[in-house]
Amino acid sequence: MTTLNRSEILFVYDARDCNPNGNPIGDNRPRRDPDTGHGIITDVRLKRYLRDQLQDDGFGIYVKKLNGESRTRTALVKDVLDGVDDADDLEEINDVGDEFLNTATDVRYFGATLSFEKSDNKADEEFRTALNSVFPNNYQGPVQFLPAKSLNVVEENEEYDSLTSVISTGEENRQGGFDLDDKRIKYGIFPFWGLVDNNGAESTKLSETDVSRLDTLCWRALKNQTTSRSKLGQQPRLYVRVEYQEKDYHLGGLQELIELSDSSADSLRSINDVVIDVTALVDSLGHRADRIDTIHLVGDDRLTLEVGDETIRGDELGMHLEGQGHNVHEIDVIEERDLAA
Repeated sequence: MTTLNRSEILFVYDARDCNPNGNPIGDNRPRRDPDTGHGIITDVRLKRYLRDQLQDDGFGIYVKKLNGESRTRTALVKDVLDGVDDADDLEEINDVGDEFLNTATDVRYFGATLSFEKSDNKADEEFRTALNSVFPNNYQGPVQFLPAKSLNVVEENEEYDSLTSVISTGEENRQGGFDLDDKRIKYGIFPFWGLVDNNGAESTKLSETDVSRLDTLCWRALKNQTTSRSKLGQQPRLYVRVEYQEKDYHLGGLQELIELSDSSADSLRSINDVVIDVTALVDSLGHRADRIDTIHLVGDDRLTLEVGDETIRGDELGMHLEGQGHNVHEIDVIEERDLAA
């Protein structure tokens, strides 16, 4: 049985001149709260980056496209359980659930739905019945994130909105034009809050190594998985994982303990315009220091933070927290990336 400490995560990244999370039912416009104008990035978008990074690191993934196409859950589970094609193959595996969770790394983190589609084919239906007999309907993921709402009101850059491209049609040797969906925001800074639930970890066999892997995975995923034309311009700025020593305890809502300082520019256009006030966060961590085991942290030296009357860089927050008496693990994203191997 897996036993690990509960953790909660504050992960802040920004997006400049890009579309961090288009809404497909809204003409792919960047998501925004219609009442406040604050930008939104869903947890699904963040998890996609993390899954893609896990796959690039060589881990087995359940929720993915195969050969660039979306497939049924039956096809996906066959891909994870390499060599399994029918009900007889399943019977040869000692513990199908363990075999699946050992390979499907993303399921250990985020869970998955495992109700399989019906089929008119007799052999396929027998396989579906066999799958349903060895799997639960779903695994509830012990690692969950809330959608992030930007600290600032985001503006859409209308200059990108209707970019017309002119191409030559070889067949008729003439030119034609078409509109590209190129909808971007000027700038937004987004704080994600996540929880690593120690109780949920038992059902998916999430290990301490898996949790430690998150400490570089989040940072590297934003660096490596946002290189497409519409996603380029996003950067990780601050990652804090608070690991508690007391069972079933967490502060909660760490993203609500940070805010833009009055020292920030009136209109944000880059990280140079941003100052984040983390005074309430530092105070709350200090008040609950006796329940905290370790604070795992990495910050960008281009991020400016305000703690009370003091202004520090993002990469100095760990030193500041150590000065408050916390046990701090300063994450070296490059040196510790082997945890992903």
